Amino acid sequence: MLEGKVCVVTGAGAGIGRETAVEMARQGARGLVASDLDRDAAAATAALVEAEGVEALAIGCDIASSEQVERLMAETAARFGGIDVLHNNAGIHETGLTDEPRLESLSEEVFDKVCEVNLKGVWLATKHATPHLRRSEGAAIVNASSLSGLVGFEGAGVYCATKAAVILLTKVTALELAADGIRCNCYCPGAADTAMARGYISSAPDPEVAEQTLVASHLIPRMADPVEIARLVCFLASDASSFMTGAAVPIDGGATAWRGVNQPSLNTPGGSN
Repeated sequence: MLEGKVCVVTGAGAGIGRETAVEMARQGARGLVASDLDRDAAAATAALVEAEGVEALAIGCDIASSEQVERLMAETAARFGGIDVLHNNAGIHETGLTDEPRLESLSEEVFDKVCEVNLKGVWLATKHATPHLRRSEGAAIVNASSLSGLVGFEGAGVYCATKAAVILLTKVTALELAADGIRCNCYCPGAADTAMARGYISSAPDPEVAEQTLVASHLIPRMADPVEIARLVCFLASDASSFMTGAAVPIDGGATAWRGVNQPSLNTPGGSN
């Protein structure tokens, strides 16, 4: 789906970012830049991409730093001759920064940090990639929102707020860049089996109950495999979705299709409706 395209993935060091980078290589990308605050993690992802036969570059970048993000885009364009796809995937969760994530006890420092990465970082990457995307034929931006941008989760107030903001930022980006031929969409995943989700679960008073709660609203009663999310990202980044822009696409195991939860069953492993 991405034959000949140059792709930039932020937050590519693990989880959905890493899976997306590798899937983009499998889908025919010409070049891929794996960016992450942890450059060693980005380099590990780049090695996986190269194992798929695609040229890759690892760049360490603080997505909340305008100077570093501008350099990221400039280095990508210099190496590969342009940028066709931007996947704004970098994100953090307050439970990864504090043991007191509830709104009443959350520190201002943690609040600001989550906003800087999850919202400001998406804007900065879009801002600095746009001059390069404008020169591409079929350019696309794909932003990572979340089920948490559609409904609330306890102990995740700032994460939820920033992911909701990403949905509206996606729509305004689509509006403002339409005349330049740049599409922008976002996706809203339910619980996926990533280090971030595991961190949220382990920070709960009862991790087993926390995991059950995350999955309980899924009609498909499990967490997503990150590669399932990666395949949607590749579709939204590709010309196969050429009539889509400004959309927020749920990929949540059916969580937003109803108002119920799956209850455990004594007779059926994994529970039933």
